[in-house]
Amino acid sequence: MRAAAAVADAPSVPLSVTVVRDGEAFGALAEEWAALHARCATATPFQSHAWLSSWWLSYGVPGALRVVLVRRGGTLVAAAPLMRAPGVLPVLTPLGGAISDFTDVLLDDGCPEAAAALAGALADAARTSLIELREVRPGASVERVCAHWRGPRRWLADSRCMELPGLPMDELLARLPSSTAQRLRAKLRKVDAAGLEGRAVAVSEVEAALGRLLELHRTQWEGRGVNVEHTRARFAEHLTRAVRSMVAAGEARVTEFRLDGEVVAVDLSLLSPRLSGGYLYGADPGLRARKVDVSALLLRNGVRETSASGRATLSMLRGTEPYKNHWRPETVVNRRLLLSRRRLGPVLLLRAAGAGARRWAADRLRDRAWVRRLRRGGGG
Repeated sequence: MRAAAAVADAPSVPLSVTVVRDGEAFGALAEEWAALHARCATATPFQSHAWLSSWWLSYGVPGALRVVLVRRGGTLVAAAPLMRAPGVLPVLTPLGGAISDFTDVLLDDGCPEAAAALAGALADAARTSLIELREVRPGASVERVCAHWRGPRRWLADSRCMELPGLPMDELLARLPSSTAQRLRAKLRKVDAAGLEGRAVAVSEVEAALGRLLELHRTQWEGRGVNVEHTRARFAEHLTRAVRSMVAAGEARVTEFRLDGEVVAVDLSLLSPRLSGGYLYGADPGLRARKVDVSALLLRNGVRETSASGRATLSMLRGTEPYKNHWRPETVVNRRLLLSRRRLGPVLLLRAAGAGARRWAADRLRDRAWVRRLRRGGGG
């Protein structure tokens, strides 16, 4: 709060812009980045320094880093974590890539001028490039930057997310039709009857717990089309490195569930001041034989965590899997933002048209798959 007040009380101090292109220099920003993240109300866990710097170490391409920073005096008031994407067309894209559910910039809420300054800095950084941000959550800080953008821009639909309000379980169940609420209460009673014990792991235990999570995740999805990236060493290295730091900072929580002393499920939640999200889990397929509904187990864990901390939103993150609909969540559509200088306007329009066509085709395939599930009686 003192830093935010200092920024707000110093409007006469000029704003300065730098662009970080070196990974070590980006890594050294941890402390002031964390302070800015805390002063940005719309920040999600995927904009934390621990997540982004770890992602860069695992996935970054040498020479591609473009982290745009705006400072007022010695205080960081805006940041856009970008990189130059490989390909014929020069495009600046966010760090975090496809394994991040939300992308955004950071703006200091105590510095109203930061959005315009960052818009100008991004225009300078993108003289010959498009800027493309995937998975922008509604209300994101980049919307304020976009309001100051002087060149072409396009918003397109991106992934769908499911979100619940940060209420206790009893209040969430009270929102549902009585028959649905009764079925879910019965599932939760079976979870309790199974004797599962949940425990948040300490920082020193994070690496081992995540190793168990990934192994259980591979086992549960065996033969059913696991996300290949979740099986790769670079993902495991990124997750371990990032989550260890995030647990220490209160930005993540890893919960192990034991049955008869053996770990049978591990849940990873990522946290920011207003939002918590269930990012990844692994569960022993044998829990089904015990009539344990894993989704109910994990959802209750997330509900307890979110409501107890006072966070406003429990996000189920990307995806509209049928089991999520049991809880009557709100569907929130992420967006895709394209920005360019005026001379690249035709290129932006072509890229937007191509992205729109691919999105339309993907939606049609998803709709047909949904109809097939309904015909088989598997619509949830």
